[in-house]
Order: sequence, then C-alpha cells, then structure tokens
Amino acid sequence: MRSFNTSLEGGFILIGFSDWPQLERVFFVFISVFYFLILFGNSTIIMVSRMDHRLQTPMYFFLNNLSFLDLCYTTSTVPQLLVNLSGIDQTMSYAGCMTQLFIVLSLGGTECILLVVMAFDRYAAVCRPLHYMTIMHPLLCRALAILSWVGGVVNSLVQTGLIMTTPLCSIHKLNTFFCDLLVLLKLACEDIRGTEANLLVAGAIILGCPVALILGTYAHIAHAVLKIKSMAGRRKALGTCGSHLTVVFLFYGSAMYAYLQPAHSYSETEGKFVALFYTIITPMLNPLIYTLRNKDVKGALWKALGRSTDSEVQ
Repeated sequence: MRSFNTSLEGGFILIGFSDWPQLERVFFVFISVFYFLILFGNSTIIMVSRMDHRLQTPMYFFLNNLSFLDLCYTTSTVPQLLVNLSGIDQTMSYAGCMTQLFIVLSLGGTECILLVVMAFDRYAAVCRPLHYMTIMHPLLCRALAILSWVGGVVNSLVQTGLIMTTPLCSIHKLNTFFCDLLVLLKLACEDIRGTEANLLVAGAIILGCPVALILGTYAHIAHAVLKIKSMAGRRKALGTCGSHLTVVFLFYGSAMYAYLQPAHSYSETEGKFVALFYTIITPMLNPLIYTLRNKDVKGALWKALGRSTDSEVQ
C-alpha cells in the first residue's frame, strides 16, 4: 500500500483501491473503457432521439433526461477515481468533498424521482392508450422533469447539511474512491445516532417512497395487461415496460443496499465495489437495455448510421 500524507489539514485522503496495488492498473484500464462506453452510449441516445421525429415522444423525453443524468453522475465520480488510480493525486479538499457529495446525492435523488415519473408514463401508455398524448402533455412532461431535479436537490441539501454539521476526526482518510455518505459518517468524533437516524429517514423517503409508487403503478399496469385478450397485445404492453423495470431493479437494488443501513454496520471494502456498480456498471448498461429491447431506438440508430431497417426496406 502507498504511504499517505496524514498531515493534510481540513481535507481528505481517498484510499480508493490502493489496498490492492497490483490491481490498480487493471482497474484503471477497465474503468477507462467503461467510462468511454457510458459517454458514448448515453450521448448516442440523446443525439439519436433528438434527430429522429419518431422519438419525439414523452417516453424518449424522459429517457433523454435519464441518459443526461447518467452522464453527469458518472462524470461527478469517475474522473476523480481515474486520477486516484493513476497515483497522481489522492487528496481532496473539504470544500471539494462536500461539493462532490452534494452533486452525487442530488443526481441520485433526481434519478429516484425520475424513475417514478417514467413508471407513470408507462402507466399512461398501457392503461390509458387513447388519452396518452393528452395526459402526457409536453408542459406536464417538462414540469415532471423539473420536479425530479428539484426533488433531488432538496434531498441533497438535507443530507449534505446533516454531514456538514457533524464534527469529523483530524485524520480524514476515506476508504473509498469518492466522498461517500456512510464513509464520511464513520469519521465522526461524537455520538452520531441522531444524525444517523435522520439520514436513514431521508434515505427511506427518497428510496422507499419511489419504490412503493413504482410497485403500485406496475400493479395497475399488470391488471390492465391481464385484461388484454390477444397475446400480441400483451407482449407489446409488457415490452414497453420491460426496459424500465430492468433499470429500476439495477438502480434501486444497489442504492438501497448501499444507503439503507446504519453506518456502523457498513463495510467500506464491500461498499467500494457496490459503489462501482451503481456509478459505472448501471449507467453503462442503461443504454444497452433501452436499445436492445426497443425497436424504435434500434431503427433510429440504423437510420442515423445511414442504413435501412427491415421495416423500411419492406
């Protein structure tokens, strides 16, 4: 392990993956490739959906927001991780750490709410198909997107504020690759049971409530699908929801495992790999999930590349 300068005053030392120095180069290469795929995949979805008139619908408006969120989310952590792995610098100022924490929590909270909005969009498409465009009016779509971003910022203000009012010990070593909420709590120099309880409540609200709403929405969707008599109709209805459900499972599964637990029982080593999953793997998979399962997106991609789809040839 590298020797760290523990005289850093008012800042933090990000240990990252220096516990495994023999793997740091391997991590650097793989994470660089994954980061490129995230940038390419999500940027492609945004670009293609803006270029193709068939994708000018509420569903793809929210998908654009999700792709932009993923771009921002990974960019708020991955460049710092790559610098850390290269050995150039493993320090971060207190202000930089709190800024990163605020941004990460804001973007994560925004995605929690946006996934609920996307579930509502799927409900309108499946359960109210004849009134879909009336319900999902462009003004409502923009309002729901703004609500998602504002909700994420409010959630972050609460949680970041709680961390900033917690006194931390003098040697600020963070056994992670970015300023993570629960890792910061472990540096507290006083009884944090009250702060921990408040953070758990805030985490339960921003994670638990959206999950409950999504499950309730899909219960209504499932009921509506069962009323469809033709198998083709059922497959089409389920196809519009499959991609979203997969993304929900990946995002909420890792986020709830990471944040809905007390700080004293949080494993920093295990937490680093969980954090890798929701900061890198999930944003990388999202474009694949939506393109591989969606004929419209695949068709728009082929069109953008100058090739015709089978349906266009016919």
